Amino acid sequence: MKNLNRAVKIVQPSGILDKNKALQFQRQISDVVDEGANIVLVDFQDVTFMDSSGLGALVSALKTVRAANGKLAVCSINHQIRILFEIACVDTLIEIFASQDDFKSAEFLAK
Repeated sequence: MKNLNRAVKIVQPSGILDKNKALQFQRQISDVVDEGANIVLVDFQDVTFMDSSGLGALVSALKTVRAANGKLAVCSINHQIRILFEIACVDTLIEIFASQDDFKSAEFLAK
């Protein structure tokens, strides 16, 4: 996890985000929210595959962040994950950035 400032945390899962890693991912999001993050960026650069369990974990993470009056965004998703997001309409719930640099320069941080 990288820290841009106190309010922003970057979570970087890796490998396959499936039922075996979903709980760990959810716990990681809960931990950063408990630490005071109100903006969470999930960087998918190192995620090679995501299944429905991983997607469910991401939606659960979104609920956790929103319950704490925070915001969640994602970046660096691959083609497979983009298709999964589109099929499940998650792309309408979560703002997607091409990279961490795009996220950092976006007005998302100012909202």
